[in-house]
Amino acid sequence: MSARSFPTTLILGSTGSVGEQAVDVAKQHHIKVAALSAHRNWRRTEQQARELGVRAVAMTDEAAASELRTALADTCVRVFGGEEGLLDMIRMTEAEFAVNSILGEAGLRPTLAVLESGKHLALANKESLVVAGELVMAAARRADLRITPVDSEHCAIFQALRSGQQSEIKRLILTASGGPFFGKKRTELTNISVDETLAHPTWQMGAKITVDSATLMNKGFEVIEAAHLFGVSADRIDVVVHRESIIHSMVEYIDNSVIAQMSVPDMRLCVQYALTAPVRTEAVIPPLDLVKVGRLTFAEPDTETFPLLAHAKRMLAAGGACPAALNAANEIAVAAFLERRIPLLAIAETVMRVTGDMPHAASAHTLSEILDIDREARERAKALL
Repeated sequence: MSARSFPTTLILGSTGSVGEQAVDVAKQHHIKVAALSAHRNWRRTEQQARELGVRAVAMTDEAAASELRTALADTCVRVFGGEEGLLDMIRMTEAEFAVNSILGEAGLRPTLAVLESGKHLALANKESLVVAGELVMAAARRADLRITPVDSEHCAIFQALRSGQQSEIKRLILTASGGPFFGKKRTELTNISVDETLAHPTWQMGAKITVDSATLMNKGFEVIEAAHLFGVSADRIDVVVHRESIIHSMVEYIDNSVIAQMSVPDMRLCVQYALTAPVRTEAVIPPLDLVKVGRLTFAEPDTETFPLLAHAKRMLAAGGACPAALNAANEIAVAAFLERRIPLLAIAETVMRVTGDMPHAASAHTLSEILDIDREARERAKALL
């Protein structure tokens, strides 16, 4: 298939782990990238802008935007600065598609801007759906736009769902690597260091998502994300620990057949499929050798040692902005852990205490109400740390 068959694309969060892989896939498949965004890493963004020949770049850090304007002064690239500048760039740049790999709640307004400007979305920013899933999905439905998931688990389900109809789904089965502390009990986690936490056994990811993987908070977020993306209630979404990370997730249908998507653990496949779906293109990852893998194992997640997975399901069931409060408190607590100000176990304790003190979050549904809850949860978490 020729490169002209693929839509012109924006890559948001282009210097992060997923963003870099999106840049790599775009170059390999000659996908036209119209614009990029990043936060502070203007030097890498300059390299990407020149390599891809983009028309516009946004840096949400104003000082970085100023540096980039100087660095790109010999080009015709327009540089936008600040959070509002990023939204302006999304709305003004002509493209059919956008990859949103911005980290954290900061990705929500760009997600909405992508949809409001009539662009299909490849979504790697799970917080958009955790914080405001109902609003995001409603915006996509109104404009008849496609949201293609980039997370490996949701990408797997997205592919497996091509084997049946929505009415035939019995349950979704998300797989989890179990993180670096699989098999450990709570008493063994009291003196865990940041370096130990960041030593993920399978995936190379950013620091924040790696910590979330270690606490199983990331899997809780993925349950919330799956519920919104695929229209399946939380009680029909299960999680199994699969240490080999070969099966990326599964769909069980009403006839008890289970469709699984398997590959070597490499996010470039997810990024590629999100950009080209439903078309499959030449591989950017190594082939899967099942003989070499040898065996596939499964286990129940330990929600006593890692309570945030079950707590995320409770927050989803509570509704409203409860998941937004969950995400906000977690972002503050994880940042404190990475700064070595609190121990690992304090993350879950902080998140559960903050959300437990905010039952009023369930009645918040509009964007302004959700953002108010987000701010309140952050303030409450900071007061505890």
